[in-house]
Amino acid sequence: MKRGVSGFRPERLTQVLDARGLSQVQLAAIAGVSTGSVSKWRNGQQEPTADALEKVARAVNVHKEWFLRPSPQTAGSPKLFRSNASALKSARALMSARHDWSMEIASELVEFVELPPTNFPQRDYEDPCQITNEEIETVATECRQRWKLGLGPIPDVVLAIENAGGVVVRELTGVARIEGVSSWCTTTQRPFVYLNADKANGYRSRFDAAHELGHIMLHKHVPEATATKQYKEMERQAHFFASAFLLPAETFSAEVPTIPTLDTLLTLKPRWKVSVAAMMMRLRALDLVDEQTQLNLWKRRSARFGGKSEPLDGDLAPEEPRLLRRSVALIVESGVLPRESIPERIGLSAGDVETLAGLPEGYFSPKSGQVVDLAAVRLRRMK
Repeated sequence: MKRGVSGFRPERLTQVLDARGLSQVQLAAIAGVSTGSVSKWRNGQQEPTADALEKVARAVNVHKEWFLRPSPQTAGSPKLFRSNASALKSARALMSARHDWSMEIASELVEFVELPPTNFPQRDYEDPCQITNEEIETVATECRQRWKLGLGPIPDVVLAIENAGGVVVRELTGVARIEGVSSWCTTTQRPFVYLNADKANGYRSRFDAAHELGHIMLHKHVPEATATKQYKEMERQAHFFASAFLLPAETFSAEVPTIPTLDTLLTLKPRWKVSVAAMMMRLRALDLVDEQTQLNLWKRRSARFGGKSEPLDGDLAPEEPRLLRRSVALIVESGVLPRESIPERIGLSAGDVETLAGLPEGYFSPKSGQVVDLAAVRLRRMK
């Protein structure tokens, strides 16, 4: 008679190993099973026994029933990473899995709450080579107009994305070399942005969010094979979009003197909430400075500031996502679901749901405090 838990999903095992940053050997040691068994489970050659599944679930801190659920078809567009070229494959796998988990959480929540309708200007480009800088400027302007952001500094980029129906997650990952990842979700038909919170720099975090927004609007229809080949160009385009979105040509250029200095840009930094380095790049893109002037500014910046850090970097707190947090809170405060039942319904640990949804640590414990401010979402009417 065949042994093993029928219905076990091997792809779930791969996903949780990625999300936890574990190898098969490490999992085997933690769970007290053989490495060969883990390999066979992962390859679909064998199914774990009920006892082995219990051990594995306990080792990776998910509900054992989660391994029996089909993985939702979440990513409807290529996952585009903003990362250092030397970022490890395992680091990308970790953030990709956590990104998928944020989509899975949202997919469960939208059964009970209505999120804001999606409102993103989009283009149907399948080849990044078709996208010009002029088109990127147009999309950035259209986005500001559609979202009624005006032409001044944007108060909160993350809030703007979420008000337009996007979902943003910001989480500590331990992966310093990857700033973020984004893609469209097939299940919810929404864009998702996953931001790395390891660098507590509000200026850089805002730019990272705007960068991912550029991918969302420019590169939704680019095939994955093309995205792999055109990675550098797509990164450049997302970078260009972020600059155009955060620093509109008309108003930003009006505030910069003919011969800008580092002190001038430092003075503008708190107002526009953009780094000096990003402003220098924007000045060149707008032809407000020539190549030699930009080079001189870079040299002066390096001499005065050193490496990547700049003055005032610690003065701006990173913007915090709200949408998933408010959705969970609304479900709980309205009595739709018991607080402690939500992680089990999703299949992940309470800690994973708390960090991905931006909830306070211990929120799902019986005596935890309340999360307030539920204005962004509303309960879904049950038919």
